[in-house]
Amino acid sequence: MKLLFLLLFLLTYPVCQAEEIQTPFVPPQGKILLLVGQDRDTIAHYVSGIRLIPAGTMAYTSLENIEGLESSSDYGSGPEDLNALVKRYPDSVIQIGLYLVGELEGVLDGSYDDHLKVLSRCLKNTQRPVYLRIGYEFDNPDNHYDPESYKKAFRYIVDHLRKDGVHNVAYVWHSTCSVLKPGQNWMDWYPGDLYVDWFGASMFAMPDQLWTAPGFVKLARDHKKPFMICESSPWGMYSMRAKTEWFRHIFQFIKEQQVQAFCYINSNWDAMPMYKGQGIGDQRVEAYSSIKKLWLIEITQDRYLKASKDLFKLLK
Repeated sequence: MKLLFLLLFLLTYPVCQAEEIQTPFVPPQGKILLLVGQDRDTIAHYVSGIRLIPAGTMAYTSLENIEGLESSSDYGSGPEDLNALVKRYPDSVIQIGLYLVGELEGVLDGSYDDHLKVLSRCLKNTQRPVYLRIGYEFDNPDNHYDPESYKKAFRYIVDHLRKDGVHNVAYVWHSTCSVLKPGQNWMDWYPGDLYVDWFGASMFAMPDQLWTAPGFVKLARDHKKPFMICESSPWGMYSMRAKTEWFRHIFQFIKEQQVQAFCYINSNWDAMPMYKGQGIGDQRVEAYSSIKKLWLIEITQDRYLKASKDLFKLLK
């Protein structure tokens, strides 16, 4: 009898173990978190022009400098100011891009452990759900992330934050969703199901990313993970026709692929010192009446979540 019980336990144990992997802060079925970025002033202009507070705001920092967390920092792309976002939008979640380019070795040898403690403190102090994109755009060739070092650094950071008692963070694995080089595979960079809570992708270039992103969404579903559009903007588009087509394509993608979070960068890129002269364009939705109308028709639908007193309770 004891042997039979032990056999039954061993057969069912892997299933029980899989069920214990809880994916944090997923919106109810059929709902979409709407987030806007990517800096304090851009978000403020959006809220003033659209007159709706999004479900979430976006911020950026690096592990090397941990800038923009406890005080404002502007490196040419608008002021990063986590404290301001937390105070101004108390009923919105936070999405943070954690820059790690050139920092993987320092993560793994412990050079940034003190900075990880600061990050832990700041994350807990937000007192709300946070979506942390660790080493975002891991497969961007310009980032030069060695797959093995990237995976180890991702796990190191997650382990450190968990050990520090950070319980309000979902860890996002963020791809550029561009075409990979021959022999490369997204899974080469995958830290594992126990460390990744959400899959995410950039959606700038059309139609390239529209062709490749469905494959990454399928990968997310295969791993039973929710999917987020982490960064998006009609990059390099100036004509109203091109912008309109971009928005129509991405709204259709969100619907068809059942995207669970949509993060839009609402910036006038050409006015920012970091991007000036690169031909990216002014992609503020409130700046053009036709785009604003198109945007409002979409995001005022019930399936898009906005800031509310009940928002955090909805995210499980």
